[in-house]
Amino acid sequence: MNTDLQQLQESLCKALCGEVRVVPKSKDMAMVLTPFEFADGDAYQLYLTELPGGLLRLSDMGHTLMHLSYRNDTDKFRNGTRAKLLERIMAETDVAEDDGAFYVDTSPGELAPAIWRLSKAMVQVNDLTFLNRERAESTFYEDLHEQLLRLVPEDQVQRNYIHEALEDAANYPIDYRIEGKHAPLFIFGIANKDKAQLVTIILERLKRHKADYESLLIFADQGSLPRPVLARLSNVGGEQIASLDAQDDIEWKIARKRA
Repeated sequence: MNTDLQQLQESLCKALCGEVRVVPKSKDMAMVLTPFEFADGDAYQLYLTELPGGLLRLSDMGHTLMHLSYRNDTDKFRNGTRAKLLERIMAETDVAEDDGAFYVDTSPGELAPAIWRLSKAMVQVNDLTFLNRERAESTFYEDLHEQLLRLVPEDQVQRNYIHEALEDAANYPIDYRIEGKHAPLFIFGIANKDKAQLVTIILERLKRHKADYESLLIFADQGSLPRPVLARLSNVGGEQIASLDAQDDIEWKIARKRA
């Protein structure tokens, strides 16, 4: 490279140092200002307190989870796939947690790496609200199950129900069966194209065997499915819910059909 790397490094150090400041907050606490912020523009909040033995505790004082809770159910970070991801984030960044507050204990000389570690963890925790497609599909089924059990007693919900009248019935499980007013209610969760195609096949087979049932299709994101796939499914399926966000619609439709 023709670039003067030493000069570049000095320039970067100067710029980055200018982006990170430590300012007094109270007699026993200081605040660390960084350039990191949430998607809505609110800055990440980091605080410094002294520990015995000359150590420092760098903590977000619970602000990260509190901020995310305004638009997300952060209790879900403690269960299932999200909980495993949160544990991995903390392990990889060597960050600890105490009652919702993320923190790093460090010496004054190691404060800079601690700031970057904790900031990285906060970025990744924030990213739990924007799970990639594979992870979103995984949490969708967990969230659907939790939501159904809030609406229907667990002893009235049959999961992975097998309709024995179908040929090779074990290959075509029905996600949930709930006793209905006029006929059993079969509920299918649909997170992707492959599941939509499988549900289409199951419903076609049920229809061919003249099974007595009603169906409710609940999508992770109905709008993401290819139109031909959705059209074939709509031809054989019953009522549909576009996403789990439509909680009132899910509750109303299930209550209307339940025995």
